[in-house]
Amino acid sequence: MKPLPLTVRVAAGLAVTALEQARKLPQQLAGLPLTVVSEAMQLSMRVQQHVTELAIKGDDVLSGLRPVEEEPEWATFDEDETPDTAEVPADDPWEEEERAIAEVPEFLPTYDELSIAQLRARLRNLSEEQLEELLRYEKAHAGRPEFVGMLNRRIATVKAQS
Repeated sequence: MKPLPLTVRVAAGLAVTALEQARKLPQQLAGLPLTVVSEAMQLSMRVQQHVTELAIKGDDVLSGLRPVEEEPEWATFDEDETPDTAEVPADDPWEEEERAIAEVPEFLPTYDELSIAQLRARLRNLSEEQLEELLRYEKAHAGRPEFVGMLNRRIATVKAQS
């Protein structure tokens, strides 16, 4: 016997499937509201995830375009409680020479671009020698009192822990 054409066989299969689905319809209607709510919630969660991912990507891109805010006056940290030590006096005759020869430390090449909060986050991973090198560099270049003070306090803390 010769097989029927493909279109006839597909049409018959489609008719049987439609009939089966029509028989299941009363059972599916009972759970339909719950299914619709569940799918709507899943869609909402997916949209929220995509929006959050886009916001994170946007933050990454925009963080390079705007200046990072300095540490607020009210913010205090454990390192702030240790007194400042070993600051270079303003009339130090070697200060200009140190400023001329000091280079950005290789272990932290983006140092000049860091805010005080960003630097504080990295200090715990640095050795005493690295901290002292940063302190020398800071004093020789920008000489920002808040950075010098924080580095001095961290060095004192590391020495006390050794």
